[in-house]
Amino acid sequence: MADRLNGYRILILETREEAQFSKLLAEQGADVVQCPMFTIHDAPDPAPVEAWIRRAIDLPFDDLVLMTGEGLRRIMKLARSRGLDQALVAALAKSRKFTRGPKPGKALREISLDAQQTTEKPTTEGVIEMLGRLDLKGRRLGLQLYPDKDHSVLTGALAAQGADVDTVLPYAYDSKAADANIVAAIDDMAEGRIDSIALTNLGQVRRLVETAKAHGSEAKLRAGLERTLIASVGPAVSGELAAHGLRTDIAPAEDHYFMRPLISAMAVALEGKKPKVPVK
Repeated sequence: MADRLNGYRILILETREEAQFSKLLAEQGADVVQCPMFTIHDAPDPAPVEAWIRRAIDLPFDDLVLMTGEGLRRIMKLARSRGLDQALVAALAKSRKFTRGPKPGKALREISLDAQQTTEKPTTEGVIEMLGRLDLKGRRLGLQLYPDKDHSVLTGALAAQGADVDTVLPYAYDSKAADANIVAAIDDMAEGRIDSIALTNLGQVRRLVETAKAHGSEAKLRAGLERTLIASVGPAVSGELAAHGLRTDIAPAEDHYFMRPLISAMAVALEGKKPKVPVK
């Protein structure tokens, strides 16, 4: 049903796939307030990524673990620039492939490959739980990581299972340029101009809190969130909110940790509430 969010101002913190999220919200009539949080760049030094690609080609991994769709796309971008993309796809086809949630699986399908298994929970803990059921002793395991995260618990768990872990970090975040956008978004919430903030990955929560602290706006952020409904796409985001003493007001039904179910949950939660900024 269209227009379920008609008149409501929804704040989204733009990262990798937020253009699609914004489109889906707008289709439901929402007034989408977009806040670019950071830009994504290729790894500043491509040499380690290229070396990983060549190792994967020369001796295909027994297992491949993808933590993000963005990571695989960045790897393939570099492989194409080196003329190695076809060889890499052929090599990855020989590996068992595991993904943290559906987004890496989508990126695999873009190169005509499929994951053998996807985590029940799209979290690092979910990956550890999924792989903990397998015998990894002596197996070469390629592991794609993502920035701004301590992955030592994951790599330690895999090493403890006897896996020979080969990691790659194919991209980096550039966040400083977007600080002014985030401070403005905090002001909007604190002044009651936002009905709901929709969070789709845990990095958004960290970035919001870290920027508020850096600019002396932490109290204003918490005051703003007190008067703004907080929507979380799933347990990873909700867990990060809780780690900062913040609540989750809206979440999709269990095991439906995607954008469309989140939008449906937001529509239900906002139904009957008067929009904070009247429709002109």
